[in-house]
Amino acid sequence: MIRVLIVDDHEVVRQGLRFVLEQEPDITVTGECADGAAGIEAIRSQRPDVVLLDLVMPGIDGLGVLHALREEGSGPAVIVLTSFLAGDLALEAVHAGACSYLPKTTAVDRVVEAVRAAAAGGSVLDSGVAALLVRKLREDDPAGPLRDLSPRERDVLAELARGRSNREIARALALGEQTVKTHVSSILAKLGLQDRTQAAIFGLQQGLVPLRDALSDDPRTG
Repeated sequence: MIRVLIVDDHEVVRQGLRFVLEQEPDITVTGECADGAAGIEAIRSQRPDVVLLDLVMPGIDGLGVLHALREEGSGPAVIVLTSFLAGDLALEAVHAGACSYLPKTTAVDRVVEAVRAAAAGGSVLDSGVAALLVRKLREDDPAGPLRDLSPRERDVLAELARGRSNREIARALALGEQTVKTHVSSILAKLGLQDRTQAAIFGLQQGLVPLRDALSDDPRTG
């Protein structure tokens, strides 16, 4: 049996979730809690397999519960079930240890699926929440390892990944050859790379150009 604890400050939500879950032959609800402090104590005493956790509650909120569990180093799988859909909240909850993050509008069969997935070590993310997470990650780090490069430096790096010489890059981008050399030096410094070959490989790894577009395994020094 999958043992589930429900932590939510709304009684109607707790009762509704209990009713739905206890219709399933492999799930049992071990208890209900109306706030985070009671939830932490119940987790310690009941040792459920899965916790359905609201985020906004009086006293210790859902994030507080997640952080407390993480500090203790072990505990149940936690599914956040909340009315608050924001990229920063979802990201913080996932970082704090939540295995799934679902809106309270989620269909009941999806909640049951999430409980079973959590008990098995898996995750279920609502598509809207997943989009929020992706957007938030892009806002926090829109370009990943390339974030420090200017748009023109990225263009030059892409040409390096194609194996082109400074002269060829200058012709392709309508730049002076000396300007290209300056960009190359800046790229190497910003990325902590030693030479053009490393830069070319890095550009390929970052997907700036398809592998089939790389003209040489040994980019020319130009």
